Amino acid sequence: MRYPAIFLSLAVPVLAQVPAAELFNRQDLDGWRSPKGTWSVVERVLLDPANPKAFIAKPGKGLMLNSAGERTVNVLTEREFGDCKLHAEFCVSKGSNSGIYLMGRYEVQIFDSFGKEKVTFSDCGGIYERAVGDKGAGGRAPDVNASKAPGEWQVFEITFRAPRFDASGHKIANAKFIEVKLNDQVVQNGIEAEGPTRAATFNDEKPKGALMLQGDHGPVAFRNLRIEEVTLP
Repeated sequence: MRYPAIFLSLAVPVLAQVPAAELFNRQDLDGWRSPKGTWSVVERVLLDPANPKAFIAKPGKGLMLNSAGERTVNVLTEREFGDCKLHAEFCVSKGSNSGIYLMGRYEVQIFDSFGKEKVTFSDCGGIYERAVGDKGAGGRAPDVNASKAPGEWQVFEITFRAPRFDASGHKIANAKFIEVKLNDQVVQNGIEAEGPTRAATFNDEKPKGALMLQGDHGPVAFRNLRIEEVTLP
């Protein structure tokens, strides 16, 4: 698959941008913070015919895999980002659950939602709920269920605006998912995140933060992780 040099559509104004960067070099886990648990680099993953909730991994290079059958730690990039455009390809086993946390705080859900007629914020492409005390608040289901079957590779394209702060450090605008596409279908459009979602690494809010991949909920593999730093209005 070939990727265009600029991911942002003409419908999204961009004031400035930095050339896209690869977050994963396909060879090792350089650029990702420790601890890395059982995350590893493999060539290929396939559903285990004897247990489709697990993967069979082929040794080699090319993919990031948290675990073939268990769960492990979440991993974060060493670099931090604010406004950005993210391209991420992922693959889950049957029933598996993961997520991509922009700035380590705001989650776009990854889940085996294949074939579900009614989806919620906890399904693939949903914006996960926040924790308010011991209860959940907010969250938003994807507009459509665009999920592929477990074992198939899927694609997120996320345009994200970081929260805004005034000169004294007070937040003056929420973080915002300008657009989220799952497998070429728009599943979120112009959705604000009032605060960090459940299971975020950080519960405060800042202008920049690390990208986090959730690895503690089930088998998940990633490839072709590319990010563009942009400045959005």
